[in-house]
Amino acid sequence: MGFSLPLVYPILDSAYIPADGRAAFLEQLGRSLADAGVRLMEYRNKVGADAEVLADARILRAAMPQARLILDDRVDVAMVAGFDGVHVDAGDLPPVDARRLMGPEAVIGTSAGSEAQLLEGLASPVDYVAFGPVFPTTTKQTSAAPIGIEGVRRFRAQAGAGALLVAAAGITLESAQAVLEAGASAVAVSAAIFKRDDPAAEFRRWISLLG
Repeated sequence: MGFSLPLVYPILDSAYIPADGRAAFLEQLGRSLADAGVRLMEYRNKVGADAEVLADARILRAAMPQARLILDDRVDVAMVAGFDGVHVDAGDLPPVDARRLMGPEAVIGTSAGSEAQLLEGLASPVDYVAFGPVFPTTTKQTSAAPIGIEGVRRFRAQAGAGALLVAAAGITLESAQAVLEAGASAVAVSAAIFKRDDPAAEFRRWISLLG
């Protein structure tokens, strides 16, 4: 079965996980997201030790058995936790090595902040390329200037019709439709979903409005 992208790609950042009751929180969150229909999600933890990331990943894996789960950066932890793939950026393990280690069925993604990086990503053995920032964001550290809707159109024109492109950063429910219409295959969403009191209900709202 080939890889396909849902319109909404949730990214759970560790900043939204409370220190107290961490395991119970993640289990409840994972189950509620699975019930809401999440079938692809990335877990991103830039600051935790491997043991913490692995423990979190195992809880999410058990709570979301039918979803494809992607881990940011850490190929070894993803493999031990039984995740379906990884998202690797500049400074991480190169996509070609991630593919070699995880195999042909794994989901491998990478990021592009410029059109040159987009072409480099598309030439590597990845399933999708995330690009942006589309709008200003506080969730992920970046020094790149937002590209806006016109930038989305440029990236799509550069990539061609068949490439799977995930637009990222600062996207809200109000702006998501325009981003998709400009050429994104999917929108990556972190704060707009996980800052809500009920992320699963918010995910349902996104899906119901975006189709």
